[in-house]
Amino acid sequence: MKKALLWIIAIIITIAAAYYQRTTGPTYPRSEKIQLDDSTYTVKLIRSEGSRDARVELPFQDTSVTATLFYKRFQVHEEWTLVPFVQKEIRYHSVFMKKVLGKKDHTALAAYLPQQPPAGKLEYFIEIRKNDRIVQVAHDTPVVIRFKGDVPAGVLIPHVLMMFLAMLLSTTAGLFALFKVERYKRNAIWALAILFIGGFILGPWVQWYAFGEWWTGIPFGWDLTDNKTLFVFIFWIAAMFGLRGKGRPWLVVLAAVMTLVIFSIPHSLFGSELNYATGVVTTG
Repeated sequence: MKKALLWIIAIIITIAAAYYQRTTGPTYPRSEKIQLDDSTYTVKLIRSEGSRDARVELPFQDTSVTATLFYKRFQVHEEWTLVPFVQKEIRYHSVFMKKVLGKKDHTALAAYLPQQPPAGKLEYFIEIRKNDRIVQVAHDTPVVIRFKGDVPAGVLIPHVLMMFLAMLLSTTAGLFALFKVERYKRNAIWALAILFIGGFILGPWVQWYAFGEWWTGIPFGWDLTDNKTLFVFIFWIAAMFGLRGKGRPWLVVLAAVMTLVIFSIPHSLFGSELNYATGVVTTG
Protein backbone atom coordinates (compact mmCIF):
# COMPACT_ATOMS: atom_id res chain seq x y z
CA MET A 1 0.00 0.00 0.00
CA LYS A 2 2.82 2.38 0.90
CA LYS A 3 4.64 1.67 -2.39
CA ALA A 4 1.51 2.25 -4.47
CA LEU A 5 0.81 5.56 -2.73
CA LEU A 6 4.40 6.73 -3.21
CA TRP A 7 4.24 5.76 -6.91
CA ILE A 8 1.07 7.85 -7.34
CA ILE A 9 2.69 10.82 -5.60
CA ALA A 10 5.82 10.43 -7.76
CA ILE A 11 3.77 10.38 -10.97
CA ILE A 12 1.89 13.53 -9.96
CA ILE A 13 5.11 15.36 -9.02
CA THR A 14 6.86 14.31 -12.24
CA ILE A 15 4.00 15.35 -14.50
CA ALA A 16 3.70 18.70 -12.69
CA ALA A 17 7.45 19.37 -13.02
CA ALA A 18 7.50 18.36 -16.71
CA TYR A 19 4.48 20.55 -17.47
CA TYR A 20 6.00 23.53 -15.67
CA GLN A 21 9.29 23.15 -17.54
CA ARG A 22 7.52 22.82 -20.88
CA THR A 23 5.20 25.80 -20.48
CA THR A 24 7.76 28.24 -19.08
CA GLY A 25 10.50 27.68 -21.66
CA PRO A 26 11.46 30.13 -24.42
CA THR A 27 10.26 27.78 -27.17
CA TYR A 28 6.69 27.57 -25.86
CA PRO A 29 4.26 29.80 -27.82
CA ARG A 30 3.82 33.24 -26.27
CA SER A 31 0.24 34.21 -25.44
CA GLU A 32 -0.97 37.74 -26.18
CA LYS A 33 -4.43 39.18 -25.56
CA ILE A 34 -5.94 41.38 -28.29
CA GLN A 35 -8.83 43.74 -27.61
CA LEU A 36 -10.78 44.42 -30.79
CA ASP A 37 -14.11 46.22 -30.57
CA ASP A 38 -15.97 44.51 -27.71
CA SER A 39 -14.17 41.19 -28.02
CA THR A 40 -10.96 39.88 -26.46
CA TYR A 41 -8.89 37.34 -28.36
CA THR A 42 -5.99 35.22 -27.12
CA VAL A 43 -3.29 34.65 -29.73
CA LYS A 44 -0.46 32.16 -29.41
CA LEU A 45 2.66 33.43 -31.18
CA ILE A 46 5.08 30.75 -32.33
CA ARG A 47 8.63 30.79 -30.89
CA SER A 48 10.15 27.64 -32.40
CA GLU A 49 10.08 26.09 -35.88
CA GLY A 50 11.84 23.38 -37.87
CA SER A 51 13.26 23.48 -41.38
CA ARG A 52 10.32 25.32 -42.98
CA ASP A 53 8.71 28.74 -43.04
CA ALA A 54 6.99 29.54 -39.74
CA ARG A 55 3.27 30.25 -39.92
CA VAL A 56 1.90 32.99 -37.66
CA GLU A 57 -1.88 32.84 -37.24
CA LEU A 58 -4.55 35.28 -36.09
CA PRO A 59 -8.05 33.95 -35.31
CA PHE A 60 -9.99 36.50 -37.36
CA GLN A 61 -12.43 35.60 -40.12
CA ASP A 62 -13.91 39.10 -40.32
CA THR A 63 -12.88 40.46 -43.75
CA SER A 64 -12.79 44.01 -42.36
CA VAL A 65 -9.81 43.02 -40.23
CA THR A 66 -6.37 43.27 -41.86
CA ALA A 67 -2.95 42.68 -40.35
CA THR A 68 0.75 43.07 -41.13
CA LEU A 69 3.67 41.03 -39.85
CA PHE A 70 6.94 42.91 -39.17
CA TYR A 71 10.14 40.87 -38.79
CA LYS A 72 13.92 41.11 -38.89
CA ARG A 73 16.87 38.98 -37.94
CA PHE A 74 17.48 38.88 -34.20
CA GLN A 75 20.19 41.24 -32.92
CA VAL A 76 20.91 42.49 -36.45
CA HIS A 77 20.63 46.21 -37.24
CA GLU A 78 18.37 46.18 -40.29
CA GLU A 79 15.00 47.47 -41.40
CA TRP A 80 11.82 45.58 -40.57
CA THR A 81 10.39 43.47 -43.40
CA LEU A 82 6.61 43.71 -43.85
CA VAL A 83 4.42 40.74 -44.75
CA PRO A 84 0.62 41.11 -45.11
CA PHE A 85 -1.64 38.52 -43.49
CA VAL A 86 -4.06 36.73 -45.82
CA GLN A 87 -7.07 34.52 -45.15
CA LYS A 88 -5.96 30.91 -45.48
CA GLU A 89 -7.48 27.46 -45.11
CA ILE A 90 -5.34 25.64 -42.54
CA ARG A 91 -5.54 21.90 -43.08
CA TYR A 92 -3.76 19.13 -41.18
CA HIS A 93 -3.09 15.95 -43.14
CA SER A 94 -1.07 14.19 -40.42
CA VAL A 95 -2.93 11.68 -38.25
CA PHE A 96 -0.54 12.57 -35.40
CA MET A 97 -1.46 16.26 -35.61
CA LYS A 98 -5.18 15.54 -35.69
CA LYS A 99 -5.58 12.58 -33.33
CA VAL A 100 -2.74 13.11 -30.85
CA LEU A 101 -2.37 16.90 -30.79
CA GLY A 102 -6.04 17.59 -31.43
CA LYS A 103 -5.46 19.99 -34.32
CA LYS A 104 -8.51 20.85 -36.42
CA ASP A 105 -8.84 22.26 -39.93
CA HIS A 106 -9.80 25.93 -39.79
CA THR A 107 -9.67 29.32 -41.50
CA ALA A 108 -7.41 32.05 -40.14
CA LEU A 109 -5.38 35.10 -41.08
CA ALA A 110 -1.88 33.81 -41.72
CA ALA A 111 1.55 35.19 -42.57
CA TYR A 112 4.87 33.37 -42.88
CA LEU A 113 8.33 34.02 -41.44
CA PRO A 114 11.07 32.79 -43.79
CA GLN A 115 13.00 29.69 -42.82
CA GLN A 116 16.38 30.36 -41.19
CA PRO A 117 19.48 28.17 -40.81
CA PRO A 118 19.56 25.96 -37.68
CA ALA A 119 19.82 28.15 -34.53
CA GLY A 120 18.94 31.26 -36.58
CA LYS A 121 16.50 33.61 -34.86
CA LEU A 122 14.01 36.22 -36.02
CA GLU A 123 12.10 38.79 -33.98
CA TYR A 124 8.64 39.94 -34.97
CA PHE A 125 5.55 41.91 -34.03
CA ILE A 126 2.11 42.45 -35.57
CA GLU A 127 -0.12 45.38 -36.49
CA ILE A 128 -3.86 44.73 -36.75
CA ARG A 129 -6.26 47.17 -38.41
CA LYS A 130 -10.02 47.37 -38.30
CA ASN A 131 -11.66 50.46 -39.79
CA ASP A 132 -9.62 53.38 -38.40
CA ARG A 133 -8.23 51.56 -35.41
CA ILE A 134 -4.71 50.08 -35.21
CA VAL A 135 -3.74 47.52 -32.56
CA GLN A 136 -0.08 46.59 -32.13
CA VAL A 137 0.83 43.16 -30.76
CA ALA A 138 4.27 42.56 -29.20
CA HIS A 139 5.55 45.87 -30.59
CA ASP A 140 7.50 46.91 -27.47
CA THR A 141 8.82 43.42 -26.74
CA PRO A 142 8.99 41.56 -30.07
CA VAL A 143 8.58 37.80 -30.12
CA VAL A 144 11.81 35.87 -30.76
CA ILE A 145 11.56 32.65 -32.76
CA ARG A 146 14.39 30.15 -33.19
CA PHE A 147 14.66 27.75 -36.12
CA LYS A 148 16.15 24.29 -35.98
CA GLY A 149 16.60 21.19 -38.07
CA ASP A 150 13.88 18.55 -38.05
CA VAL A 151 14.51 15.77 -35.54
CA PRO A 152 13.20 12.35 -36.63
CA ALA A 153 10.39 11.06 -34.44
CA GLY A 154 12.35 7.83 -33.98
CA VAL A 155 15.01 9.82 -32.10
CA LEU A 156 12.97 12.56 -30.45
CA ILE A 157 10.18 10.44 -28.95
CA PRO A 158 12.51 7.90 -27.26
CA HIS A 159 14.60 10.81 -25.91
CA VAL A 160 11.56 12.52 -24.38
CA LEU A 161 10.22 9.25 -22.96
CA MET A 162 13.60 8.32 -21.48
CA MET A 163 14.04 11.70 -19.82
CA PHE A 164 10.52 11.57 -18.39
CA LEU A 165 11.08 8.02 -17.14
CA ALA A 166 14.40 9.05 -15.57
CA MET A 167 12.62 11.87 -13.70
CA LEU A 168 9.90 9.46 -12.55
CA LEU A 169 12.33 6.81 -11.31
CA SER A 170 14.42 9.51 -9.67
CA THR A 171 11.38 10.81 -7.80
CA THR A 172 10.28 7.34 -6.70
CA ALA A 173 13.82 6.54 -5.53
CA GLY A 174 13.87 9.74 -3.46
CA LEU A 175 10.45 9.07 -1.94
CA PHE A 176 11.29 5.42 -1.23
CA ALA A 177 14.54 6.46 0.45
CA LEU A 178 12.76 9.13 2.48
CA PHE A 179 10.12 6.69 3.72
CA LYS A 180 12.58 3.79 4.17
CA VAL A 181 11.32 1.55 1.37
CA GLU A 182 14.24 -0.75 0.55
CA ARG A 183 13.51 -0.75 -3.20
CA TYR A 184 14.95 2.77 -3.43
CA LYS A 185 18.35 1.31 -4.31
CA ARG A 186 17.04 -0.50 -7.39
CA ASN A 187 15.09 2.56 -8.57
CA ALA A 188 18.14 4.78 -8.06
CA ILE A 189 20.29 2.51 -10.27
CA TRP A 190 17.60 2.43 -12.96
CA ALA A 191 17.21 6.22 -12.79
CA LEU A 192 20.93 6.69 -13.41
CA ALA A 193 21.01 4.17 -16.27
CA ILE A 194 18.02 5.64 -18.08
CA LEU A 195 19.29 9.20 -17.50
CA PHE A 196 22.54 8.18 -19.19
CA ILE A 197 20.74 6.70 -22.21
CA GLY A 198 18.26 9.56 -22.58
CA GLY A 199 20.61 12.42 -21.77
CA PHE A 200 24.00 11.33 -23.09
CA ILE A 201 23.12 9.06 -26.02
CA LEU A 202 19.75 10.18 -27.37
CA GLY A 203 20.16 13.80 -26.18
CA PRO A 204 23.26 14.54 -28.29
CA TRP A 205 21.61 12.77 -31.20
CA VAL A 206 18.64 15.17 -30.96
CA GLN A 207 21.08 18.09 -30.69
CA TRP A 208 22.89 16.95 -33.83
CA TYR A 209 19.74 16.85 -35.92
CA ALA A 210 18.46 20.16 -34.53
CA PHE A 211 21.64 22.28 -34.57
CA GLY A 212 24.48 20.23 -36.05
CA GLU A 213 26.32 19.85 -32.73
CA TRP A 214 26.63 16.78 -30.51
CA TRP A 215 27.31 18.55 -27.20
CA THR A 216 27.20 22.26 -26.37
CA GLY A 217 27.48 22.08 -22.60
CA ILE A 218 30.60 22.20 -20.40
CA PRO A 219 33.44 22.17 -21.45
CA PHE A 220 32.47 23.20 -25.01
CA GLY A 221 29.75 25.74 -24.26
CA TRP A 222 27.11 26.97 -21.86
CA ASP A 223 23.98 25.41 -23.33
CA LEU A 224 21.66 25.14 -20.33
CA THR A 225 19.84 22.01 -21.50
CA ASP A 226 23.08 20.04 -21.82
CA ASN A 227 24.47 21.43 -18.57
CA LYS A 228 21.28 20.57 -16.68
CA THR A 229 21.70 16.95 -17.76
CA LEU A 230 25.37 17.01 -16.77
CA PHE A 231 24.75 18.36 -13.25
CA VAL A 232 21.87 15.96 -12.60
CA PHE A 233 24.12 13.08 -13.69
CA ILE A 234 26.84 14.23 -11.26
CA PHE A 235 24.34 14.26 -8.37
CA TRP A 236 23.29 10.71 -9.22
CA ILE A 237 26.88 9.51 -9.47
CA ALA A 238 27.36 10.89 -5.95
CA ALA A 239 24.16 9.15 -4.86
CA MET A 240 25.59 5.82 -6.00
CA PHE A 241 28.07 6.04 -3.11
CA GLY A 242 25.03 6.17 -0.84
CA LEU A 243 24.05 2.67 -1.95
CA ARG A 244 27.22 1.02 -0.64
CA GLY A 245 27.29 -0.88 2.63
CA LYS A 246 24.42 0.05 4.92
CA GLY A 247 23.60 2.90 2.56
CA ARG A 248 23.19 6.63 2.88
CA PRO A 249 19.61 7.20 1.70
CA TRP A 250 19.88 10.96 2.22
CA LEU A 251 22.20 11.14 -0.81
CA VAL A 252 19.47 9.57 -2.96
CA VAL A 253 16.90 11.98 -1.54
CA LEU A 254 19.25 14.90 -2.34
CA ALA A 255 19.82 13.65 -5.92
CA ALA A 256 16.06 13.25 -6.46
CA VAL A 257 15.31 16.75 -5.16
CA MET A 258 18.07 18.31 -7.28
CA THR A 259 16.78 16.41 -10.34
CA LEU A 260 13.36 18.01 -9.93
CA VAL A 261 14.82 21.44 -9.24
CA ILE A 262 17.31 21.39 -12.13
CA PHE A 263 14.93 19.85 -14.67
CA SER A 264 12.24 22.38 -13.71
CA ILE A 265 14.46 25.16 -15.08
CA PRO A 266 12.83 26.26 -18.38
CA HIS A 267 13.97 24.23 -21.37
CA SER A 268 16.33 25.73 -23.99
CA LEU A 269 17.43 28.79 -21.98
CA PHE A 270 20.90 29.94 -23.17
CA GLY A 271 20.57 27.54 -26.09
CA SER A 272 22.24 27.51 -29.49
CA GLU A 273 22.06 30.78 -31.43
CA LEU A 274 23.37 31.64 -34.89
CA ASN A 275 25.54 34.76 -35.07
CA TYR A 276 24.54 36.20 -38.44
CA ALA A 277 27.68 38.35 -38.66
CA THR A 278 30.14 35.46 -38.26
CA GLY A 279 27.97 32.52 -39.32
CA VAL A 280 29.00 30.70 -36.11
CA VAL A 281 26.52 29.00 -33.76
CA THR A 282 27.16 30.00 -30.14
CA THR A 283 25.64 29.00 -26.80
CA GLY A 284 25.22 30.67 -23.43
